Amino acid sequence: MEFLYIVMGLFVGFAGGFFGIGGGAVVVPVMLLLDYDMKYAVGVSIMQMLFSSAFGSYINFKSKMLDLKPALVLGLGGFCGAMGSGAIVDYFSSKFLLGMLITLQLLNLAKLLTTPSEPKGKANESVFLLFLIGFGIGLTAISTGIGGSALIIPLLVGFLNYDIKKAASAGLFFVIFASISGFVSLAYHGYVHYKVGAMIGIGAVIGVYFGVKTAHKISRQAQKKWIIALLCVMLCIMVRKFIMS
Repeated sequence: MEFLYIVMGLFVGFAGGFFGIGGGAVVVPVMLLLDYDMKYAVGVSIMQMLFSSAFGSYINFKSKMLDLKPALVLGLGGFCGAMGSGAIVDYFSSKFLLGMLITLQLLNLAKLLTTPSEPKGKANESVFLLFLIGFGIGLTAISTGIGGSALIIPLLVGFLNYDIKKAASAGLFFVIFASISGFVSLAYHGYVHYKVGAMIGIGAVIGVYFGVKTAHKISRQAQKKWIIALLCVMLCIMVRKFIMS
């Protein structure tokens, strides 16, 4: 079983680096397929993000794909918002959390489908808006086991006019802050399987390297199509679990 978790981590890491996400959109559905409770799936998902997001962001920075100023503001907002994630997971039922995640992903997919791959005009780098987006996504996304980058990318691209590659890099950097805060909060409430999270995280570190490198080589249009395809597959898994639970 340990080998399975490492292989899962390789896939999750590649997906995280390629799509610019923390990998939670993949980990949570897979953990649900393995019959984990939603709350513990969230805990494992957040723990592995600590590994993949940090290493992936380092690669993006070295490749000059990461703009630190807006990413830091997003990250600080996410850190503050994610502090309340443990209390939310503790209060609401697993089915409610899964339903909330499905709703967030449907909204995200709808926005992404209507968002252009190429930016039109100058990006809006308002510190207030970036912090507010980070705070809101940190609170809601971490509580459902996703890093929030998959929600941030369409917001940055669709509303603040960011380039999709820059948005993906900023989103992955945001996950570092949100996952640290969320991990502490979830661990305090007892929802983290440390061994499983560490094994998936180790695999993710290896996978994220190849994911980021691949993302840098493809076109913006192709990257957007792959993100949409991933979200559709993960949504099918989560809806099935929601109906059967």
